[in-house]
Amino acid sequence: MGNHRMALIVLTLALCQFPQPGDAQLQQNYYANTCPNVENIVREVVTKKFKQTFVTVPAVLRLFFHDCFVNGCDASVIVASTADNTAEKDHPDNLSLAGDGFDTVIKAKAAVDAVSQCRNKVSCADILAIATRDVVALSGGPSYEVELGRLDGLSSTAASVTGNLPQPEFNLDQLTAMFGKNGLSQEDMIALSAAHTLGFSHCGKFAKRIYSFSQQSSVDPTLNQSYVVQLQSMCPKVVDSRIAIDMDPITPRTFDNQYYKNLQHGMGLFTSDQVLFTDPRSKPAVNFWAASPSAFQRAFVSAITKLGRVGVKTGSDGNIRQDCAIFN
Repeated sequence: MGNHRMALIVLTLALCQFPQPGDAQLQQNYYANTCPNVENIVREVVTKKFKQTFVTVPAVLRLFFHDCFVNGCDASVIVASTADNTAEKDHPDNLSLAGDGFDTVIKAKAAVDAVSQCRNKVSCADILAIATRDVVALSGGPSYEVELGRLDGLSSTAASVTGNLPQPEFNLDQLTAMFGKNGLSQEDMIALSAAHTLGFSHCGKFAKRIYSFSQQSSVDPTLNQSYVVQLQSMCPKVVDSRIAIDMDPITPRTFDNQYYKNLQHGMGLFTSDQVLFTDPRSKPAVNFWAASPSAFQRAFVSAITKLGRVGVKTGSDGNIRQDCAIFN
């Protein structure tokens, strides 16, 4: 009887680890038999690319996020448009995705497929997930075990992007709802928002906050005044649309918890950043992670692992693309 009860407990615990449908086939070391060296091959390519340009880091991280939030983590964001199909990457919300992210995945896929044992065995979606872990670690963030076993999606349309990515002006309820739709909690959302400790934004994405916020105030009152002056000098009213500035003005090249400290000082670049501190429901998490880098890192690893489980394709729902940018 004791053994039977223990077996039931073990089974229950095993089921609890996979709360979302489609998770169960994801596992660490998924390619142990088919392409055992895949993670080293990808890491080598990512490291080389990182040494060429730091943009690789925020570019890959953002690509993973934009991929998973639209039709799940299936590399559909990498597919190129054709004469008869406008793909995800050409939706207005994705036009600012840096080319270095796409380039990293495509180069890593080529390196993996150059090994005869691995050719056409590893999905673009999994390569993007591995590369994401690697750029976080290369920029000073935590390294973590990546769950693998995704297939690449069979469709990519610009229309599917509309309404599925968080916007810079979102409030807490809008952010929580959008992440919730993907099985992510409010805490996961606040942890993943710290990806804004890296990368840059074009001036147009926040110009309203520093020039024409409301009838009562031209500047968003939640912004730090000296930060406003800094932003206005870098982003004058009439600005070249190609100009972009660091999202974290303090440690823009380090994956750290500085993002939360910036929010405490009114230096969140987007409304959707600063609201995490001004809304009393999310403020405690911001304060906690600003004070504890290790707690933040644990929360981030948990959240990005959950993000990697969103809408995973298996069986006949996907395949392994030979070219990440073109359907087989």
